[in-house]
Formats: sequence, structure tokens, C-alpha cells
Amino acid sequence: MSSKRNTYRSTTYACYRGYITQAIINNLAPLLFIIFQTNYSISYERLGQLVLINFATQLLTDVWATKYADHFGYRKCMVIAHALCAVGLLSLGLLPQVMPSPYLGLILSVMLYAIGGGLLEVIVSPIIEALPNENKEASMSLLHSFYCWGQMAVVLISTLLLWMLGRDLWFILPILWSLFPLYNLFKFLQVPLLSLVTDGTGMKLKELFTFPTFYLALLLMICAGASELTMSQWSSLFAEKGLQLPKLYGDLLGPGLFAFFMAIGRTIYGYYGERLPLKSCMFASSILCVITYLVTVFSPYPMLSLFACSLCGISVSLMWPGTFSLASAAFPRGGTLMFGILAICGDLGCSFGPWLAGKISDTVQTTGRILSFWRNSSLDLEQIGLRSGILAAVFFPILIAISLLIFKRKHVKEAKVA
Repeated sequence: MSSKRNTYRSTTYACYRGYITQAIINNLAPLLFIIFQTNYSISYERLGQLVLINFATQLLTDVWATKYADHFGYRKCMVIAHALCAVGLLSLGLLPQVMPSPYLGLILSVMLYAIGGGLLEVIVSPIIEALPNENKEASMSLLHSFYCWGQMAVVLISTLLLWMLGRDLWFILPILWSLFPLYNLFKFLQVPLLSLVTDGTGMKLKELFTFPTFYLALLLMICAGASELTMSQWSSLFAEKGLQLPKLYGDLLGPGLFAFFMAIGRTIYGYYGERLPLKSCMFASSILCVITYLVTVFSPYPMLSLFACSLCGISVSLMWPGTFSLASAAFPRGGTLMFGILAICGDLGCSFGPWLAGKISDTVQTTGRILSFWRNSSLDLEQIGLRSGILAAVFFPILIAISLLIFKRKHVKEAKVA
């Protein structure tokens, strides 16, 4: 029994590293946005398009994995996922340097590691859900906390290396980070894996879509992805351009602290989740998220804006894993199909939120059309544009709060009967 538990523990650790890999591919490129803009003259909208391409590619991969992952098996999918992440990160450091169009090189690299990220996103959660854990909600939150710890490590290590090496040697960062998924690839060749549902007992797509609760779960996932990624992806650029802070401090105090607070939120719930009502915690988080977005945008004090931007991390910490747990409790026979569909919706939000912020920011800067309360401010047009883009995303946590109010207990009971 002890050896079995240790074996399952090694599976759990491999899954933790899988989410750290996901954090690497989602958060490394945004740290380099200012370098891409300076070195290759890439606009804000095109930088937003890189985020859109990343999560749109992950979304398409989610669609494939939802249908075929069970057929190919978790192990093959996880090995392929880590291989693609490693190759994509390696390409991120090399292709922009050698291709006639650096932007095309960035796109190809992003697409490569995004396919791997999509596979990870669909499969890691059901692997953890299938393990013999007593508290599923806490286990899911703890798993997702490693995405945050990974994000924080990416920000801290990359920022310090960039500061020591200099911006001209930025390409060394993705090459070094590619070694991490390569290591975890070999680990997934060895660890034991369990199926989430027995063949033939999982719910079908048509069956899932007969429940109103499932539609609410999908909306929650879209808004969770948008709420988290808009602030996360734009915080580095916002700190440097919008708040006029040096890049080193902006990265450490912006996306670095954001990831730290998000990790703390998920880890606390991972350890104490059985004592805390999930829906109530998620509702309180959505309200806090609205407040942090508004303070980030409207505060006249740069350090207060930066602190609110960072504190947003704890407000979004439960949104993604919490929705997974709510849906898993409501639909215990949902299996990989359900997790895949939820991941697709999460990636829709991850794609749309940051793109919308970039689009609005560019529109404000090119047209000069600004909201009336900024007309007499001391901010320049670029700063107003960045704040306007982030302001648009406050719509998403508001929707989460409304959706959670509608997410009635009776719907969950109906789903369990199914």
C-alpha cells in the first residue's frame, strides 16, 4: 500500500510539473513583449494577437483532445505535449533571429508550444481527478496552484536573467526554459496513470448540453480565463508603459506578485478547502476582482495601481480550478469530454480577454477617442489606451458574480441524478 501511494505521488508530482510547463509557455513571451516591440517594431495589437494565437491554438487542440485523447491514451498525449512545448520554446529563441520575418517566427513558435499546452490543459486535470484523493476540490486547487508557482518562477528567474544578461541576449531565456518540459517528458514515460471513467460509462456531448448548469459552467470558464489572463498578460507592459516604472521593478511587482498572490490563494484552498464553501469563496473572489481592476485603472498613484494589479492574482485564484470542481461535482460521469469542453471555453476567455484589451488600447491611441473622465488627466494617450483596454475586462468578473448567483443547488442535484 505504501509503495502504491508513493507511486501515485510521483504521478501527482509529474502533473504539478505539467502545470509549471503550462505556466512557462503562457507567461514567458509576454515578459518579452517590450523587447519584441523595440527590436522588431511590433504593435500592441500584434502583441495581443500573439496571445490570441497562443490560446486559439490551445483551444483547437482542446477540441481535438476532447474527442481523441481517450483513444490515444493519457501517456502518449502527455509525452507528445511536453515534446511540443520543448520544441516550441526552443524555436522562440531561434526562429525570430533567423527568419526574414521575426513576427512569423514568433507565430510559428507560439503555435508549436500552444499545441502542447492544449494537450496539457485537457489531460492533467482528469489525471489528478482519477487518482485516489479524498478531497477532490482541494486536490484540484492545489494542482492549479502549481501553475501560479510556475508563473512566479518564470517571472522572477526570467526577469533576473534578463537583467544580468541584457536585453540583447533575451533569446537565451526560452532556450533554457525548454529543458524543463524535456525533463518532465521522461517522467511521464514512467509514472502510473488511471482512467477517470470506465469505458462506455462517461456522459455524451448531447447529454451534457441538456443541463442548464453546464451552460453556466461554460460561461464561468470563459470569464475565468479572460479575468485572469487579461491582467496577467498585460501587467508587465502596463507597469512599464502605463505606470512609467523600470522593467525590473515592473515585472517583479506586477506579474511576479500577481502570480504569487494567485499561488497563495490556490494553495490555501488546497490545504483548507474542505472547511470553506467553494461557491461563496468564488463569489467573494469575483467581487474582489472587480475592485482590483477598477483600482488598477483609476488610481492616480502608480504604486497603488501596481498593488491592485498584483492583488488581482488572489481574486482570480479560485475561478478556473473552482469551476472545474463545481462541474466535476455536478457531472461525475463527465470524464475527459467534460474537462475538454471546459478547457475550450477557458481558452476562449484567455484568447478574447487579452486581445480585447490590446485592440481597445490601440484604438484609443490611433483615434484619440477617450472616455470623458480622462480628458483633464495628466496621463498621455498611450497610458490612457492601456488603462482603457484593461478597464474593458472588468466586465468578465461581473459576469462571474452573476453566474454564481444563478448557479443554484437544485441544478447541481439534477445533474447528479443524471
